[in-house]
Amino acid sequence: MESMSSAQSAGLVDLPPAVIQALRAIVGTANVLRDPEDLLAYGIDGTWVEREPQVVVLPGSAEEISAVLRLANAEHIVVTPRGSASGLSGGALPAAGGIALSLTRMNRILEIDVGNAVAVVQPGVITGDLQKAVERVGLFYPPDPSSLSVSAIGGNVAENAGGARCLKYGVTNDYVMGLQVVLPTGEIIRTGGRMVKNVTGYNLRALFTGAEGTLGVVTEITLRLLPKPKYALTALAIFPRLEDAAEAVTRMMGTGIIPASVELLDQTTVQCVEELLHIGLPVEAEALLLFAVDGNYEQIVRAELDSIAQVCRTQGAAEVRVAEDAEESNQLWRARRSVSPALARRRPNKLGEDVSVPRMAVPAMVRAVREIAARHHVTIPVFGHIGDGNLHPNILCDRCDPDEMARVRLAAGEIFKAAIALGGTLSGEHGIGLLKKEFLERDLGTAQIEAMRRIKAALDPQMILNPGKIFPTGQSDW
Repeated sequence: MESMSSAQSAGLVDLPPAVIQALRAIVGTANVLRDPEDLLAYGIDGTWVEREPQVVVLPGSAEEISAVLRLANAEHIVVTPRGSASGLSGGALPAAGGIALSLTRMNRILEIDVGNAVAVVQPGVITGDLQKAVERVGLFYPPDPSSLSVSAIGGNVAENAGGARCLKYGVTNDYVMGLQVVLPTGEIIRTGGRMVKNVTGYNLRALFTGAEGTLGVVTEITLRLLPKPKYALTALAIFPRLEDAAEAVTRMMGTGIIPASVELLDQTTVQCVEELLHIGLPVEAEALLLFAVDGNYEQIVRAELDSIAQVCRTQGAAEVRVAEDAEESNQLWRARRSVSPALARRRPNKLGEDVSVPRMAVPAMVRAVREIAARHHVTIPVFGHIGDGNLHPNILCDRCDPDEMARVRLAAGEIFKAAIALGGTLSGEHGIGLLKKEFLERDLGTAQIEAMRRIKAALDPQMILNPGKIFPTGQSDW
């Protein structure tokens, strides 16, 4: 006899036995999970929120997903798609029990088409695995979220993920050429394909990319690839003053050189990473800029790196260290990818924000975050993709301290207000999900939100697919 889940104990009516039997008939008994430990595992993600489903279903094909969604519509059961659950906005968390639809079994690279420079993949493919596979044949998939070793391509599409290289190469949406999608009502459609030019009908692949799994379940992705650059160099600029580092980036972009990436780590971030990795980072500096330049001609790449380094020195960098080889470069980028786990060691919890502002507004945004932290007596390390204006202020806290959490909420709200006032937005790559939905109106306005609601209602008339995400509900989830 199966034990009672926390969803049952929370007052949700258990799913009828006939529904469980139907799900088992669709995907196989082994791919329907109901044990308490499974429900717990599929009720968490990269945030601190916990929301258990009533059942976990692991489909193996678009046809199985179609059947699950048709059943869910008939029985009025909510469905939450999820991949690797590395998201930082709560988008993959069940909103009200129901079915957690895990796409991890659909994890095959179906084809790497060298002639057309595309890859066709299932949503469960890990981003880093795809990058390695295409590089073995001389191609390049640029989007590189910090979680690339664990995040899945389907989740990258759902959140329109970016990463360090998006300054030069763009975000996930810039590489999505085609999608197979199961609509909330069960129909299977294909939009886009391998062609370079396509203006036939509405651009639905752009609509589904970044929709956070609220408009359809992506089951196959055709991605544009590039030739792999032959040369890449990395350097680290050390700044005694954080604001000088921010100003250096605005000057850097004015040179006409576009680095592959420019990443900011402030002093608290650097100290936490050094405590974790012990790789000799300069913990006395207020800020580090980690930047990379790539291309096909070594002389040009070195000249561009030298120009950027000179800008940093002119703007107050105490030192610029150029990585001598690939191993040293990888060590520096390992430091950047270790930021989130490093910060997690400093305090019990952290609220990782994701504001994006115009590049010229970066210095003002950095100043605003520092003022907000001081005013509310909270610690807010700042890091992120400073080259394209996407900053990640992380508010370190302890959820067991009600007074501190009240100040954290105020600080988060003021960070959002500051970003919007500077012409920016709530999220650059993490999405809205559960954690930011109550702030959406101040960014988009009532009319735009209502237009989004109409699109949602047209595709998902019974509101079964990933409900409770993106749209304001009047109730905070943290």
